[in-house]
Amino acid sequence: MGIDLAVRAQHQASMADEQGRVLWSGHRFRTRSEELDRLWARLPDGVTAAEVTVVMEPTRNAWVPLAAWFRRRGATVVLVSAERSADLRAYYAKHTKSDRMDSVLLARLPLLHPEGLHPERGTGPGDPLRRATKLHSTLVQRRTAGLARLDALLEILGPDWHAALSGDLANKTPLRFLAAGYADPHAVRRLGRARLARFFYRHSRGAWGDSEADRVLAAAAATTELWGEELAFAELADDIAVEARLALAITDEIKDVDERIAVLVAERDPEGLITSAPGVGPVTGAVILGRLGNVNRFSSLAAVRGFSGLIPSLNASGVSGSHGGPTKRGDALLREALFMAASQARRHDPTLAAKYHRLMVEAGKHHNSALCHIATTLLTRIASCWKNHTPYQLRDVNGTPVTAIQAGDIIAQRYTVPEDIRRSHRTTGVGTGQRNKKSPSAPSTGPSNTHAKPHQAA
Repeated sequence: MGIDLAVRAQHQASMADEQGRVLWSGHRFRTRSEELDRLWARLPDGVTAAEVTVVMEPTRNAWVPLAAWFRRRGATVVLVSAERSADLRAYYAKHTKSDRMDSVLLARLPLLHPEGLHPERGTGPGDPLRRATKLHSTLVQRRTAGLARLDALLEILGPDWHAALSGDLANKTPLRFLAAGYADPHAVRRLGRARLARFFYRHSRGAWGDSEADRVLAAAAATTELWGEELAFAELADDIAVEARLALAITDEIKDVDERIAVLVAERDPEGLITSAPGVGPVTGAVILGRLGNVNRFSSLAAVRGFSGLIPSLNASGVSGSHGGPTKRGDALLREALFMAASQARRHDPTLAAKYHRLMVEAGKHHNSALCHIATTLLTRIASCWKNHTPYQLRDVNGTPVTAIQAGDIIAQRYTVPEDIRRSHRTTGVGTGQRNKKSPSAPSTGPSNTHAKPHQAA
């Protein structure tokens, strides 16, 4: 059964037999129990639920309740990427697209590409840990963007404010100070040194006090001397207070999400198998566990690596072939967590450090490329530990178990990448730096005389 999903309109379903013959098509329905029952009643006589394969594209989150309903009935649910189904549709009918045609194509997909069908056993966005880790990442990005806007607004007041607030706007103490409207230098001077010091002392639990109050008063005086009365301080302070209050609210939400994630991870991984891997802390471990899902659903460790999207693409024909960049298929948040974990794991695991050293020194790989290789190796080991229910074990390159201290000594003695190699990668590596942003040449202010044609009278 192929189902072309819709978010607001009706879905369309088509049924094909094992030989690809269309039995019926164009059945319209919505995600309601009674309509799903009518769809299920159209199965051919004698067909059991175990023989039914439901093929869908994961259109937003509309597939989640449908997949759960069909799995409860005993059917096998398969999700197909939109890119793959679009390629097949272009092969059959390049200039025609309709919901009915899409559903027929999905119904025939088990016959057209059987090796590409992988049953979906999870609930996707319905999984609370998967959803919580994504929410945590989104909140962190929002807070980072808000703090950047806040820092840009403080630059209007002058450079002294950044230093006066210790250059750390993620700290709740300066955020509470700015949220109270005290970015107005006149309000700060009216508040006075004593009350300002008490404000800092109370909100920082004694970490801030008189010295921070003096710095803020000095910054306020410098701002009034710099601007005079030309700037509307009260209106700017209101804008800054809005950004500070938003940052504080998001910070509190992040704390609540962190507590939820800790409870969910403790339920799923009570033995701490995920965080036993080097470089995998509570946050990255929760992301790997939540975004990867049940490791046992993968047929092999190679399938786990392929799901990460960190494996290189391949273009080969005849005796020639070349590898490209990462495929980037799968979950982007999982790749980000693995990349960050790999950056730390190579500093603690001698085998990973040896591979990183070889890729950098002998193969001439860029730092980011080498970390992608380390990340796939780390993911493979994490999946293996999970399947075997064994914690991660640090070992030397000869397979000898080592302690964390011994591992650090081995890495420092054998696998330290020379600084000249790192420096050459920084200067010649691909990336967006200040050097890349410069224009290669300034445009001429006069008329161009390159290949100029002589003027001809009309």
